Amino acid sequence: MNLNIDKLMSECTFSTARSSGAGGQNVNKVETKVTLYFDVKNSQILTDEQKSILSEKLKNRITKDGVLQLSSESERTQMRNKKVVSDKFINLISKALIPAKKRKATKPTAASIKKRIEDKKRQAEKKRFRRPV
Repeated sequence: MNLNIDKLMSECTFSTARSSGAGGQNVNKVETKVTLYFDVKNSQILTDEQKSILSEKLKNRITKDGVLQLSSESERTQMRNKKVVSDKFINLISKALIPAKKRKATKPTAASIKKRIEDKKRQAEKKRFRRPV
């Protein structure tokens, strides 16, 4: 499904916070962690079908209010973290909206059937030897 990435990004909101972990004074005074919020339920760009697909596939990342949250604090600057979280968002949405391929039922090969029967015979033989005489 083709989406307009720019319009999708315009519906996102970003917030910043102080990153956790080691890093000295820079961590304590600079807000480098970036969190992206995308309201899936109230999106104007996505269709109802796309919204239901996203809410099903990304249910672990979406809040009860229908807001998708992604954050990044791996980089040292706010701009790079914003780029990382934006790329992560685009990648996540585009992968979630790719339709799953239908599985075609196939018959087991003759070799696999023969192998399964041989394994069953070998197991039965092993158990037969364990029985008391």
